[in-house]
Amino acid sequence: MEEPQGSVPVRSEQDIVASRQKVRMLTQQLKFSLVDQTKMITAASELSRNTVVHGGGGQMRWELLEDGLRRGLRLHFEDTGPGIPDMHLALTDGWTSGGGMGLGLPGSKRLVHEFELKSTPGQGTSVSITRWK
Repeated sequence: MEEPQGSVPVRSEQDIVASRQKVRMLTQQLKFSLVDQTKMITAASELSRNTVVHGGGGQMRWELLEDGLRRGLRLHFEDTGPGIPDMHLALTDGWTSGGGMGLGLPGSKRLVHEFELKSTPGQGTSVSITRWK
């Protein structure tokens, strides 16, 4: 059984792959359906990539959750990069600050049950996502 919480660095392409593998293992342990596993892994992949590309690297922390009979997984992606100057714009479908498709933040938000974004320009960004079984 996996620890109820922990973290992995997210600073390189290899770390993005490792974060996806960790999320796959955690969602399997929680007995998420294949569809729910895929949703959480996809969101984690997008947010890990954002942490590396836009945040200059950081970490992914995880928590296994229990709320009565419900079990879930919460992931936190944290960096100390430049932050997001306009969070409303960043959550708009199709908008991108780089060369991507602009699906990262809004797409990740649609894949999970709970989504929280905090960012301070010049201090970094924190994104927390939760999916319940």
